[in-house]
Amino acid sequence: MGGVDMVGAWLKECAMEFSANAEDLDALDRQLGDGDHGTNMLRGTETARLIDLGQADSASTALRRVGMALVGTVGGASGPLFGTLFLRTGAAWPSPVSTAGVARAVRAGLDGVVQRGRAEAGDKTMVDALLPAVQSMEASAAAGEDLSVALPKAAEAAERGRDATRDMVAKRGRAALKADTSVGVIDPGAVSVAIILRTAANHIR
Repeated sequence: MGGVDMVGAWLKECAMEFSANAEDLDALDRQLGDGDHGTNMLRGTETARLIDLGQADSASTALRRVGMALVGTVGGASGPLFGTLFLRTGAAWPSPVSTAGVARAVRAGLDGVVQRGRAEAGDKTMVDALLPAVQSMEASAAAGEDLSVALPKAAEAAERGRDATRDMVAKRGRAALKADTSVGVIDPGAVSVAIILRTAANHIR
């Protein structure tokens, strides 16, 4: 995502991944929520993929347009939360791209999600995948690591955070209504964060 073309390439792969995983995400969400998280994320990323980025003058602008698409098309709480992630990250996106700059951008995205959803680490939400990824990016920046090293590490951190939600009790959103039966189920929002970061790591240079 150093440039608009990279945003477009990432969007294409991201939509493909949500297409492949939508049914599994819906199945997870049926255990904790409305059962439509995968369908909603697929609709949102497909809509974002079809945006004409030819009018975007920078990756920052392109990411903010993705955020608006997600706000407008992803249902429930996920639309505003994932939309905010992209809007805030896009607004802070660095030019030129650097590990430290991307770390600051994703931190801004995380802060926006926390502010909007009021979730904390351990609440069994997307924050539990996003926070470790941000912390990993910040550690890579402090160590002077190249983005090609830092982003895959951040994706791995998100995947570990995703898996850790299995043993957490849900404390936010509709999932909290099923807190007693939530242990043993991975949070679908955390799965989506891991998908977004893994596909981004394949394209951001």
